Amino acid sequence: MKQVTCILIGAGLRGGYVYSQYALDHPNEFKVVAVAEPDPERREAFSKKHNITQGMQFESYKEILKRDKIADCAMICTQDRMHYEPVVMALEKGYHVLCEKPMSPDKEEIIKMGMMAKQYDRILSVCHVLRYSPFFSKIKSLLDEKKIGQLMTIQHIEEVGYWHHAHSFVRGNWRNEKESSPMILQKCCHDMDILLWLADSSCNKINSFGRLTYFSEENAPEGAPEYCMDGCSHRDECPFYAPRFYLKHSKAVEDGLVYAVTDYADSEHILDALKTGPYGRCVFHSDNTVVDHQTVEIEFENQVTASFLMTAFTNQCARRIRLMGTKGEIKGDMEAGIIEVTEFVSGTKEIIKLHTPTKGHSGSDMSMMKDFVRMVGEGKKGKTNADISVESHLMALAAEESRVNEAVVNFKQYTRQNAE
Repeated sequence: MKQVTCILIGAGLRGGYVYSQYALDHPNEFKVVAVAEPDPERREAFSKKHNITQGMQFESYKEILKRDKIADCAMICTQDRMHYEPVVMALEKGYHVLCEKPMSPDKEEIIKMGMMAKQYDRILSVCHVLRYSPFFSKIKSLLDEKKIGQLMTIQHIEEVGYWHHAHSFVRGNWRNEKESSPMILQKCCHDMDILLWLADSSCNKINSFGRLTYFSEENAPEGAPEYCMDGCSHRDECPFYAPRFYLKHSKAVEDGLVYAVTDYADSEHILDALKTGPYGRCVFHSDNTVVDHQTVEIEFENQVTASFLMTAFTNQCARRIRLMGTKGEIKGDMEAGIIEVTEFVSGTKEIIKLHTPTKGHSGSDMSMMKDFVRMVGEGKKGKTNADISVESHLMALAAEESRVNEAVVNFKQYTRQNAE
């Protein structure tokens, strides 16, 4: 396979540190040749790491996409509401596109992106990385092999983790749906995609409940300041005390969360950033609007039903699933890498233990990148496509409409309304 070349638009955590790592690990397969990033320090640091010349460094995506096509593909890793225009411009220029999820919080933009990928005959792959995990890949193969007979019911739980929710959805870039997306789209479009894939059928009806209940002003302890470092008297018993998390919690460095706070992961820079930056705010005094717990009930066209639960109030950041069929059931813990298959007639239980990397969505990130590079470089069919991503995104938006309006949504009618 020839080396696939790429331009990167948005050199933040996902683009600059996660997906682009594939180029450093597999330089003969993949190379980032240009970058567009408004932050000059971040742009310079990324360019140095990937040996990108000065002439191939840009401040905005408009600068790079106004030029003639200079690579095989484009990775669009900007914020949620900044995907549509660069994706459209890249497709029009002839680039294959890898777009960070969600595609967009706007229904019409989601549909138009899918249509334009067809119009220009380009790959538009969305970063639904869970399809590439050893865990969900194994579950899918068990279902395809009819290990539990006909699938009837799915019960799926996403445990966001108290620390992850506070970092990303109370203090971070995805805290306010008017600036980013609803929680069910931003965080859980992964899960809508997985349910769609495992059910192997289009959605028929969807219903949802949820609220922002805890992370609000009325739950602030007495005397809690705006910022954790402004002498908070509750710091010893508060699980969300920012300095303790960013300096001592293993996930802060392991998952790269400190690099959202500051580009330098030493204690001096971290503490300085927490004094006045968004990640140092009290979780009860932020401008967050996204829900902290939500449930979704789905009926698919093949009569499979699914129940999905998302909650911030867990210790782990984890996903657990149970699938019930006519001849048996499957239970799985993604982070533990354990799948249990029970057969009804014999009563036997098979325990499958998978090697599950601790980083990158349990190894999914790099597997997704490998698949995308093969699609571009060799013309191979991938695990997903734009049409599937459009449907799973619309499922998430339909769930949000159901939650807000307190009504069951007929999915066919919902998609027809958007098509019109």
